[in-house]
Amino acid sequence: MKFRLISQFKPKGDQPKAIKKIVENFKNGSKNQVLLGVTGSGKTFTMANVISQLNRPALIISPNKVLAAQLYSEFKTFFPYNHVEYFISYYDYYQPEAYIPQTDTYIEKDADINEQIDKLRIKATSSVLNFRDTIVIASVSCIYNIGTPQNFEKFSFLIYKNMKTNRNTFIDKLVKMGYIRDETNFKRNTFRIRGNIIDIFPSDSDTFLRIEIDEKIKSITEMEPLNITELKKLNEFIISPVSHFITDEDTITIAIKSIKKELDERYNQLIKEGKTIYAERLKQRTLYDIELLQTTGYCHGIENYTRHLTQRPPGSRPICLLDYFPSDYILFIDESHIAIPQIRGMYEGDRSRKQTLVDYGFRLPSALDNRPLKFDEFETLRPQTCFVSATPQKYELSISKGKIVEQIIRPTGLVDPEIEIHPYKDQIKKLIYEINERIKNNERTLVLTLTKKTSEDLATYLNNKGIKSAYIHSSMDTLERIEIIERFRKGEFHVLVGINLLREGIDIPEVSLVAILNADVSGFLRNDTTIIQIAGRAARNKCGKVILFADDITQAMKNAIDETNRRRKIQINYNKKHNITPQTIQKSYVSYEELKKQKQSKTIKTIEETLLEINKNNITNIIEELEKQMKEAAENLNFELAIELRDRIKTLKEMKTFKHII
Repeated sequence: MKFRLISQFKPKGDQPKAIKKIVENFKNGSKNQVLLGVTGSGKTFTMANVISQLNRPALIISPNKVLAAQLYSEFKTFFPYNHVEYFISYYDYYQPEAYIPQTDTYIEKDADINEQIDKLRIKATSSVLNFRDTIVIASVSCIYNIGTPQNFEKFSFLIYKNMKTNRNTFIDKLVKMGYIRDETNFKRNTFRIRGNIIDIFPSDSDTFLRIEIDEKIKSITEMEPLNITELKKLNEFIISPVSHFITDEDTITIAIKSIKKELDERYNQLIKEGKTIYAERLKQRTLYDIELLQTTGYCHGIENYTRHLTQRPPGSRPICLLDYFPSDYILFIDESHIAIPQIRGMYEGDRSRKQTLVDYGFRLPSALDNRPLKFDEFETLRPQTCFVSATPQKYELSISKGKIVEQIIRPTGLVDPEIEIHPYKDQIKKLIYEINERIKNNERTLVLTLTKKTSEDLATYLNNKGIKSAYIHSSMDTLERIEIIERFRKGEFHVLVGINLLREGIDIPEVSLVAILNADVSGFLRNDTTIIQIAGRAARNKCGKVILFADDITQAMKNAIDETNRRRKIQINYNKKHNITPQTIQKSYVSYEELKKQKQSKTIKTIEETLLEINKNNITNIIEELEKQMKEAAENLNFELAIELRDRIKTLKEMKTFKHII
């Protein structure tokens, strides 16, 4: 199936030229190229057009979950008839296994897996293996170890109408795939039986399948789980296994022999070195894991035995998401100036922690092979790649060998904001004056500080001066940060103070002023790349301006100003030649009136009505319905409604623990 790009917009500005050049480079076999696209130039739309024209599977790696979610939402809109998938770390909370020798403290692995993200990860790998019209948006966690694609395909189950089978054979296949029979708590990764009817809740779906079997599959029906209503009849369906690490008894038997052999070798080595305590600890822990593998096919920390389960030689690279793609797929690395250093450093950080566990007898040496890719392995494995950034670094620029595609002209005609330098003396007085000028025009201001404490103190000070302000930093959870940004856009307050969270991916067209305090302080928060990225937050408003508060002009400041002026000159000349008047980007958001209507509509009405009817028999169903609505709201980027529903769900879960529900 071909990619079908759906958009009311056509490429404009530099986009047509950039799309044509990138497509040509890929077709000519270029391994590396750079899309140097300024903020607001529509890099995402350019990537979508390239994928559509090449009609090849694509992986887009983003440096964090927030940006990945934003890209996922945009690509789902661009390609509604194709397979757009999402692959990020499935941990809501993750405390890795660790040992601190100085205090003899062992920290057991503790993790809270997000079931929704786990579902999306499995769906992503299934789509890549089965459909060529697949785009996966991933975070850098995609270079971590997962099971082999061969094993995943082996345990995937294609069913189709009139397929010859019987009930027992069908059930046996499901059990081998990791599905559990549960007649009372029917949920993801389970099945239930009613005579010749088998209900299956696939690992990668929000709906379940109703299969009618009588020596063959008579019908396959997709069902809505809450109200048990029919959605549509299907001719075929691919049922995915419940995990990327699914395996069979024969493989486990072979793995156990290999694990025992390694245990004997490592045990003898530790005894020889006089480390008897470490040797006995390792033996006890490993034999316990082996016993669990023999009896249940699983053990806590099974990923540490992946090398044995996949029968790979010591030191071999891990299998990751990139291995699931066909050989002709293309790769985009978004915000490459951040993503590449992350990928480069992931192996060393992981190795250091695991080496300590191995040295002190908590893990076998083979646990070291449960890891992310080394950077040279990633470089060897990755396909034709386009590095995407407003500020590409020396690495991307050097390996692209001159294939730098610039996207300087914005479709809106907006130019990069002018950068002004102001000394420290009277900086707060100057800042307040500039803020008040923006308030007169209903525009917003971003202020960048160096520390969390300073951001909080400055926001408090501005509020005391009658300027409505708020702060934002990494101590807040994602939903809270998104909620603050939406309130900022709506004008509940005029100034948002932060540190470096405001650099990439924050799209706030109402911002016409970015003020950077302590701009002449050396460090990554004030290097030329960071200053250009921060300045880009004011590039979506026709009145955009940047003020650097500094007593000295550092080399980083000079580089940033020179590059900005170069881009401004190109943009201004283009606008004059084509008689373009810059216009502030118009980006919609849910207004209070719309939000109020939503709160009075089905979702909130359902909550209010059911609060009066709650009892011990229906509260679980109510929570499930609200969780479904919360996920739908988040997927549609209606974060205010998602937050409201989240709070309601929390209340209901607390009520569920009461002995008596009133």
